[in-house]
Amino acid sequence: MRVLAIDTATENCSAALLIDGRLSARERLCGRGHAEQILPMADELLAEAGTSLRTLSAIAFGRGPGAFTGVRLAASVAQGLAFGAGLPVVPVSDLRALAQRTLDTGAGVTRVLVCTDARMREVYWGCFERNTQHLAVPVGAEHVGKPESVSLPAAWCSLAQASAASGGQAMNPPCGVGSGFAAYPNLRAALEDRIGPVFETFLPRASEIVRLAAPEVAAGRVLPAEQALPVYLRDDVTHGAAGGH
Repeated sequence: MRVLAIDTATENCSAALLIDGRLSARERLCGRGHAEQILPMADELLAEAGTSLRTLSAIAFGRGPGAFTGVRLAASVAQGLAFGAGLPVVPVSDLRALAQRTLDTGAGVTRVLVCTDARMREVYWGCFERNTQHLAVPVGAEHVGKPESVSLPAAWCSLAQASAASGGQAMNPPCGVGSGFAAYPNLRAALEDRIGPVFETFLPRASEIVRLAAPEVAAGRVLPAEQALPVYLRDDVTHGAAGGH
């Protein structure tokens, strides 16, 4: 298994290389200039591993949601690399990557509410939980909307109520993660005691994207290079200002 991943959906520009279970990565916080940073990062990782693109199994990328230009950049770079090397691609949700990063903070974290700032007084959000392989899997769809539209899955609420009613050990509440909690403090207040710790400074990284992509590659769930497409969630994003969310 040999997978290269890239992500430019946020100010955290990153690349990661997974070769037979060994992970190496590069990341850099930069307000702009992702296009000049991402390919050198990938080249460094390949050079350090003593390998080339053509020896890889696939190219993974953060497909969004995130900054319009950043998400579009990751998709186009992944598509170009994959075309040139004759490789398939694996799009990975940036919200799912954030959930994975949060799950990795401790075995007691099993459920995560991800909320990232979508600008225009909105958030991108989704709910995820740990599966038997310790990977983040979605619970329902990903959304974009006002902070007050964010809600926890009914199944999570039912589990918590059943645990309390049975007198059993209290379940750990889901963790929160993402820039949406920092941008909109009322979001955390609205959820009251239904969420636990919040990691508002975490950003998506290629390190988690490549790990989430690996099982997809192993199972043959890959796409041809021409299907390396971004996901914006907001239908009218292409009509907004370039570089917006």
